Amino acid sequence: MQTIQNAIGGKLVTSTSPRTQPVFNPATGEATATLPLSSVDEVNAAVAAAKKALPAWAATTPMKRARVMFKFKELLEKHADELAELISREHGKVHDDALGELARGIDCVDFACGVPQLLKGEFSRNVGPNIDSYSDRQPLGVVAGITPFNFPAMVPMWMYPLAIACGNTFVLKPSERDPSAPMFAWQLLMDAGLPDGVLNVVHGDKEAVDTILDHPDIKAVSFVGSTPIAEYVYRRGTQAGKRIQALGGAKNHMIVLPDADMDQAADALMGAGYGSAGERCMAISVAVPVGDKTADALIARLKPRVEALKIGPATDKDAQMGPIVSEAQRDKIVGYIDAGVEAGAELVVDGRGFKLQGYENGFFVGGTLFDHVKPDMKIYREEIFGPVLSVVRAQSYQDAVDLIHGHEYANGTAIFTRDGDAARDFADKIEVGMVGINVPIPVPVAYHSFGGWKRSIFGDHGIYGPEGVHFYTRLKTVTTRWPAGIKSGAEFSFPSQK
Repeated sequence: MQTIQNAIGGKLVTSTSPRTQPVFNPATGEATATLPLSSVDEVNAAVAAAKKALPAWAATTPMKRARVMFKFKELLEKHADELAELISREHGKVHDDALGELARGIDCVDFACGVPQLLKGEFSRNVGPNIDSYSDRQPLGVVAGITPFNFPAMVPMWMYPLAIACGNTFVLKPSERDPSAPMFAWQLLMDAGLPDGVLNVVHGDKEAVDTILDHPDIKAVSFVGSTPIAEYVYRRGTQAGKRIQALGGAKNHMIVLPDADMDQAADALMGAGYGSAGERCMAISVAVPVGDKTADALIARLKPRVEALKIGPATDKDAQMGPIVSEAQRDKIVGYIDAGVEAGAELVVDGRGFKLQGYENGFFVGGTLFDHVKPDMKIYREEIFGPVLSVVRAQSYQDAVDLIHGHEYANGTAIFTRDGDAARDFADKIEVGMVGINVPIPVPVAYHSFGGWKRSIFGDHGIYGPEGVHFYTRLKTVTTRWPAGIKSGAEFSFPSQK
């Protein structure tokens, strides 16, 4: 069985940690690899390698750093199918979904290729007598990323390509559940010409996370995961004096107004609710039809679509949805469905007990649809992170908006309507970080930035795009005057005011 290695200082290193855990193929339930959980010393070694590589990399011109990113992008596109197969084998998402994930990650690499332009400062001449002023964005130093299982290629690419292009060095701690894709990407980046130690990858659990958060040589940490852990990362990291961006959980609502095209709305909910088995922080998990007539029409269209959902392993080219990432996560989702039934929600389609011939030991849950869900129910309040769609009926547009505003999460939301006035009002006034108008999953493109509001994010910066540049750099402003422009005598006022 394969043993997953760390990548430290440009070399693959076998961990000496006695603590290990298996990596599973969720479609079969079989262990495919062993993952050592790195020790404190091994995390420290990765940080030391990043610190050693920092001076030379930070001094490398932005154009040369961009050329490495261009080559990395080329290699990612060349090896896309191989990377997608690794994603599917360890996460479970179908091949096309894995390719889609990778494509969005490559978009972020593409954005990082423009770093010479992104790092340009501002210049003002003659802000005072013979005085010029200019600003510059400089790298922070050694930075780190802690990433989740649901997007093992894309989410790391939200972080390290831009951080590295900005002149930082990086330590990545990927998810323990699907580590092979980030390791493959690391090798491609090395093949692209990245110097040793600029990107290091260490595998581990809470011990590795805490070591990263406490390490005095790490200046900033990016995190994506659940809200309780995001809040923990933010508090511990900021207490250690670090810059933190910690993206947490979500409960994304999609309002369906009576004038919407119901077939389009139902199709959108199928992709947004059940794609990637619902294991997305931007998945739509709550549909909010306005009016009982709208709700009945929506349920009538959703029910047969959910029942017909094609579920299978990634090797099945016809599969629309794969398994859940782990047995524990599958059992947790089934527990939520049980809780919904016990609370009195109407179970329209039941995904419990789904079995696939030849894959009986796989971690599968069928598509599940609830109607008449109430805001006080557990299945509404909490993030399920599975293929479970809840329909909460609203009697008016304002009731639907109030429902969204009453939830602790505010990551993404959408509205389906033909009414331009309602759409504009929704976009302007809804208190959510990412908004879709007839777009169910409004994930920003790479040259905008991703980030929710409220308890969906901790920290002052969104991730990737322009916000990412600001997060991974610090502003320096320089004011200059040369001796020929300095008159004799002490000055007791700002010279720029003269």
